Amino acid sequence: MQRKTFIKAGALIMTTGIDNLSSLKKFSDGLSDEGQLMPVLFVGHGSPMNGIEDNEFSQRWEKMGKEIQKPKAVLVISAHWFTNGTKITAMDFPQTIHDFGGFPKELFDVQYPAPGNPQLAKETKSLIHSAGVQLDHDWGLDHGAWTVVRKMYPDADIPVLQLSIDYTKPPQFHYELAKELASLRKKGVLILGSGNMVHNLRMVNWSMMGTEGGGYDWAITMNDKFKSFITSGDHTSLINYDKLGRDAALAIPTPEHYLPLLYTLGLQEKKDEVSFFNDKAIGGSLTMTSVKISRSN
Repeated sequence: MQRKTFIKAGALIMTTGIDNLSSLKKFSDGLSDEGQLMPVLFVGHGSPMNGIEDNEFSQRWEKMGKEIQKPKAVLVISAHWFTNGTKITAMDFPQTIHDFGGFPKELFDVQYPAPGNPQLAKETKSLIHSAGVQLDHDWGLDHGAWTVVRKMYPDADIPVLQLSIDYTKPPQFHYELAKELASLRKKGVLILGSGNMVHNLRMVNWSMMGTEGGGYDWAITMNDKFKSFITSGDHTSLINYDKLGRDAALAIPTPEHYLPLLYTLGLQEKKDEVSFFNDKAIGGSLTMTSVKISRSN
């Protein structure tokens, strides 16, 4: 981490006060069963530019941050941390990773100095029995995480952690692993999957990337089909997306942007309600469609 970023992050932590830092070490105490259950989100993050632009997608992220109760921490499963094995960030101050190229300097200058929380990382590791989780001190927050969370919580005063996606495992594994994280919802942790439901960069039509957007027929068909499965609770079909035919193969040529959706769905409980936001196709072969799973009052 650059010294400047470290100092900035350290100064931010100091302003939160000793009492707040102490409370962050008490996740194991949890909340009572009567406490409000945190929602779970799947966010279509799209272009890294959404992290600095004021557009319909980023505006909705900002609104979401105000709509839901303020979390004690955010745990992100991002399409951009694809690893051999499962890892979780466990440093005090995760660096802001600019894992992209060809964008303006303004985007590379962004720093999101949110703290981490090593204690929560250890606790999350202890919850996961289906995999040996490694505590990671090298990664940080990639653009699948900070572009969204920065808009939701611009003060960077909430700890943010990332859980990686093990590329050696099948979709069912990721769906089942998510279930092991369920208790975190009762402890004030916002779990956020970040990817894109339909994501085929090789087929992007740049003339359809404007404000009007637009999608190819197969992209819109699959996006609607995915939404129908989500609404009906047919998670089996979503897990076995490779059996949904040619359109699904075009929508998900590689799994990294789709798998975060399965983490979100794996955390859905019977009494939860599902809603969609930023439901729009862009560039022909991408959809920004996002999912909110929450408990009604």
